[in-house]
Amino acid sequence: MQFPFTARYASLPSHMYEGALPTPVSDPSYLLVNHELALDLGLDADALAGAEGLAVLAGNTIPVTATPLSMAYAAHQFGHFVPQLGDGRAILLGELRDQRGVLQDVQLKGAGPTPYSRRGDGRNWFGPVLREYVISEWMHTMGVPTTRALAAVATGEHIQRQRVLPGAILTRVARSHIRVGTFEYFSSRQDTDGLTALVDHVIAHHFPDAAAAEWPALALLQAVAQRQAELVAHWLSVGFIHGVMNTDNCSVTGDTIDYGPCAFMDDFREHQVFSSIDHRGRYAYSNQAPVAQWNLSILARSLLPLIGADIKAGVALAQPVVDAFPDILESARLALFRRKLGLVTHKEDDDALVNDLLTVMNDDEADFTRTFRGLSHSASVARAEFAVPQAFDAWAERWTSRVALDQDEDSRRAAMQAVNPAYIPRNHRIEQMIEAAVLGNLTPLHTLVDVLSEPFVERTEYADYALGPAPNEVVHATFCGT
Repeated sequence: MQFPFTARYASLPSHMYEGALPTPVSDPSYLLVNHELALDLGLDADALAGAEGLAVLAGNTIPVTATPLSMAYAAHQFGHFVPQLGDGRAILLGELRDQRGVLQDVQLKGAGPTPYSRRGDGRNWFGPVLREYVISEWMHTMGVPTTRALAAVATGEHIQRQRVLPGAILTRVARSHIRVGTFEYFSSRQDTDGLTALVDHVIAHHFPDAAAAEWPALALLQAVAQRQAELVAHWLSVGFIHGVMNTDNCSVTGDTIDYGPCAFMDDFREHQVFSSIDHRGRYAYSNQAPVAQWNLSILARSLLPLIGADIKAGVALAQPVVDAFPDILESARLALFRRKLGLVTHKEDDDALVNDLLTVMNDDEADFTRTFRGLSHSASVARAEFAVPQAFDAWAERWTSRVALDQDEDSRRAAMQAVNPAYIPRNHRIEQMIEAAVLGNLTPLHTLVDVLSEPFVERTEYADYALGPAPNEVVHATFCGT
C-alpha cells in the first residue's frame, strides 16, 4: 500500500533532530485500527488493516517515502528545567495530507530506542497505548483539540515495567509534535539560528498570519496563547485532568498531547489530583489554568531574542500577552459552561450561576458528568447526584428561571444533551479494559470504544457505562507509561 509521506521537519537544520529507525518486532497484530482516520488521511483503510499496513505501523517496514526521525527538545518538568530530552520512544515517519488539505504528523510511539532514550527501552506496553487511543479519540469526538490515534499494535513481545507486560505501539497523528520545550531547547543553548528556523517553520506551517506582523515571534506567542486558552477551557468543561503539564507536553498548536497519567473526575473536587508523581498537586484540576499561563511565560522567555530591538523591549512587548492569558481562558471557560447550562444569551448574572453550581458540586462532591447530563433532562434528575441537596435546590430555582428566558424546554434539552456527554472514559472502565487486554480479553476494549463513539446518545444496553465507579472500583492514582 502507498504512504505518500512528506517530511517538512526533516528539512530543518540537522541538529534539531536525530535520524531514528524503529526496532522490528517479532509477531505484530492489530489491537485497534481507526478506519475513519485512515480514510481522512487518504489511506486505503482495508489495506492498512492488512499485512502491509501492519508491517509499517509495527515498525517492521519503512516506506520509501518516510524519513524517520526523533525530535530534540528540552522541558520544565514540575517546574525544574531539564536541558536535554527529546523523543525517547517516539519516531516521526513523516506527514500525510488529510481531506482538508492539512498535513498531519504520523508518529510511532513505543517503536524502540532512539538517540534520546536516556537508557530507556523506547517501548510501550498495552496500558498507555490503549489509554491514549481510547481517550484521544473520545476527546476528538467531543470537539476537544487533540492528537489522534490511527492504530494500536501488539508487538508480540514483552517488556519489563513493575511486572512483565505485553508490548504495544501507538500510531499517533497530530498537526504538529512541536512543544514549548522545543523552543526552550534552542533558547537555552543561545542558538538563535536554530530558534529562528523553528519559529519560521511553525509560523509558515501553522500560523501563517503571524508572518506579516512587525514581530512575527510576538504574533506567534499571541496565537499560541489563544490556542492554549481554548484548549484548557475545554479540559475544564469535561472534567479532564492532564496530570503532567510539563512544557514538553504543551503543544504549540493547542492540541492535547501525551495522555500519560491523565484522568477524568467522577466526583467533582476542584483540587483533584490523580497522577502518582504529582505529589504536591501542581497539575490538579484547579491548577491547570495557572500552569498553562506559567508554560506560556516560558515560551515568551524563549522567544525574547526574536521580539523587539533588545531583551528589555522584548519583555515590554511579550509581558502583556502573558498577563492577558487568564482573562482569555476564563472567557473561553465560561462560554463553554454557559452552553453546558443551556444559556443561549449572555446575561449579567450568568457567570455567577456557572460558578455557584460548581461550588455546590464541589461541596457535595457530586458526580461532574452526571450532574450536567442530569440537568440536560431536568433539575430533578440532577438532584439525585447530591447527598445533601438543599444548596442545589436553591441554585436550581435560579437556573430554572434563567433558562426559561432563552428557549423552550424541548430546545433547551436538545441543546444541552448535544454538549453534555452521557459517557466519558471513566477511570475504572479504562483500568478494567486494560487489565482484561493484558490477560488476552479484548472484548471490554471494543465495547468501550463502541460506547464512547457516541457519547451523547443514551443507549439502554450501555446504561452501566454512564454510572460512576462502585466504592471498590474507584481509581485513586494514575501512572506514566514509563
